[in-house]
Amino acid sequence: MVKDNVRKSEEAIAPEKFAADLELEVVFAPKEDIVFRSTATNRPGLLFAGFDEFFPEHRIQILGNAEMAYLESLDSEKRTEQLERLFSKGVPCVIVTHKHPVTEDMKHVAECHATPLFVSNESTSAIESDVVHYLTTALAASDTIHGELLDISGIGVLLIGDSGIGKSETALELVHRGHMLVADDLVEVKRIKNKIYGYPPKRIANLLEVRGVGLIDVEAMYGVGGVLNQKRIHLVIEMEQWDDNKSYDRLGNEDLTYDILGVKFQRVVVPVSAGRNLAVVIEAASRNFRLKSMGRDALDELSYRLMEKNRPEDTDFD
Repeated sequence: MVKDNVRKSEEAIAPEKFAADLELEVVFAPKEDIVFRSTATNRPGLLFAGFDEFFPEHRIQILGNAEMAYLESLDSEKRTEQLERLFSKGVPCVIVTHKHPVTEDMKHVAECHATPLFVSNESTSAIESDVVHYLTTALAASDTIHGELLDISGIGVLLIGDSGIGKSETALELVHRGHMLVADDLVEVKRIKNKIYGYPPKRIANLLEVRGVGLIDVEAMYGVGGVLNQKRIHLVIEMEQWDDNKSYDRLGNEDLTYDILGVKFQRVVVPVSAGRNLAVVIEAASRNFRLKSMGRDALDELSYRLMEKNRPEDTDFD
């Protein structure tokens, strides 16, 4: 379970960006960013009924069919009074669903309290789901890792290692072999529901830097099938320079891990030396990881074969 201290406490998003991301119509938006502190939404029916003791002012407020029908049933003075009760709470923003027309008095109250006001074409349940998903990602704990992130046969593989070890060149070879690039050099990671997702920084998305060649537009060169804009991480492969004095894992029984935002991943160390086809090795390591996750372990198979070989044959006393 994700601990509370893993999630960011707040996230500031420009009203125009928030509206564009969720396909909302902007009725009123102040110049200041909207500060979000919760992934949940609220419908202020109880507040309109006069009960505001436990009102969650830190949540986005949704006005659906019931709330709008209630407000429309009131005369102008009573409606303004109820709107004042809502907008004076300092809520992050208010979203009107089902494309209900916004009255001038609602817009005026929103402007007086500098509260963003939006309209959605979607149903209340749909926009609530969209908002929760959007804010869950926005408020997720995040970090930046130096490395390459690829989708290799469906496995999210993070390549790490010292600068100049050949990560980008290996990533290029893997893309050439039919796999997909997510991010080169810098990987933005977020923890969502105890899972880690990686994204490319927007400024360098789809670009791959290869020493001696320069920047390569992977999407233009290999098509849309050569890139992804996000991928869940499953495996970490560390590339390190071969050291003759170091003993490397030959059976795959080392229990190495790598921590990303409190989530531990299996880490495989791949030594780099002249003549090794690293793309093939990393491809094999990824597919072997998939087989292990399905219960197929080559080391267990070897142990079973050795046990069978050393088992004494049955003696026939007949």
